Amino acid sequence: MARKLDLRSGRPVWFAYRAPSVPTERLTRDVKTDVLIVGMGISGAMAAETLTAAGRSVICIDRRGPLQGSTAATTALVQFELDQPLTKLSAMVGKADAGQAWRRSRLAVSNLSGRIAELGIDCNLTPSSALYLAGDVLDPSALRDEAEARRQVGIGASYLTRKALTDSFGIDRAGAILSHGNLALDPRKLTAGLLLKALQRKARFYAPVQATAIEDRSDQVVVATSGGPTITARHLVLATGYELTDAIPKTAHSVVSTWAIATAPQPKNIWPGSVLIWEASEPYLYLRATEDGRVICGGEDEDFTDEARRDELIADKAKRLAKKLHRLLPRLDVRPEFAWTGSFGTTSTGMPCIGALPRHPRIHAVMGYGGNGITFSQIASEIVASAIGGVEDADAKLFSFSRS
Repeated sequence: MARKLDLRSGRPVWFAYRAPSVPTERLTRDVKTDVLIVGMGISGAMAAETLTAAGRSVICIDRRGPLQGSTAATTALVQFELDQPLTKLSAMVGKADAGQAWRRSRLAVSNLSGRIAELGIDCNLTPSSALYLAGDVLDPSALRDEAEARRQVGIGASYLTRKALTDSFGIDRAGAILSHGNLALDPRKLTAGLLLKALQRKARFYAPVQATAIEDRSDQVVVATSGGPTITARHLVLATGYELTDAIPKTAHSVVSTWAIATAPQPKNIWPGSVLIWEASEPYLYLRATEDGRVICGGEDEDFTDEARRDELIADKAKRLAKKLHRLLPRLDVRPEFAWTGSFGTTSTGMPCIGALPRHPRIHAVMGYGGNGITFSQIASEIVASAIGGVEDADAKLFSFSRS
């Protein structure tokens, strides 16, 4: 049923920090539930927590186990800024939809912050501003236009000249946009915390379990598993990340390879405000600091999915990332203590695909592709939970599969 990928290799920095363990059971008999969620990464965890909070009975399955897929490979810059600048997205989908996509993303980050606080999840959550540096996609003049476009749709943005950028942050670039209201966090701790909250509400977790076939009926969905037992649910949520099932339409998306490094802790060398930093370039460099002063830096994306070739490039890509990091922030000790690689999904617009599959109203899919994966997972949990509850989210059509 699903395409199998070796989603990541190397040693992500998050394994330096202990995340709570999430217990699972063996699936030994046929079971029934309100909602079956396939995938126990960040998207599946958010859906499970939201749906159990609404009183739904939930079963989650994963062919690896909780937190074993792409979630550990994310650099967890939780931003509302989409990969596609607002000015460029407006040209693609129209000003009204582009502005609403950005506003919904902004709201999602705020909602996620409040959700984590309300649930009391310890995931090293840190509110953060962000710098979007001039690059080969947007030069200083285009960045000024981008900042103005954001302000016109109700999103605060300040343009910084080269001097202001250097004086405030010690970064020598031609210009930048400064924004506020983003987050940095530990993705494994967040995912485990959400799953454990769902477990407290009687969710059932089975792993390793491989879904092998979907039978969509008028009043229920029956999923066969490789072990033999079936799972019958009123609704199915596919949160399989970059391992797409055959049921998901071949929308305007692609899976590429990406790399990341993390330094040793060096809190005295961290730039002012520990702001998130990324570039208006293709491919772009992005970086953040951890709570204990490590610097995480990622980028160097390439358009292929050959896992063996991707893994062979870890050492070379780590050197390239360290060199770029040194040029940007010369004070840092850029020697990588961690280096890893993984598969990464992108869409042509930078927007996710979320919602019921065409002609299959009981099968909901979450394709939170792009650099805003965690933000899109929050949006998906809201849209899917509303749909299962019989209410259409106001932005459901904006992110739907029929649109893409």
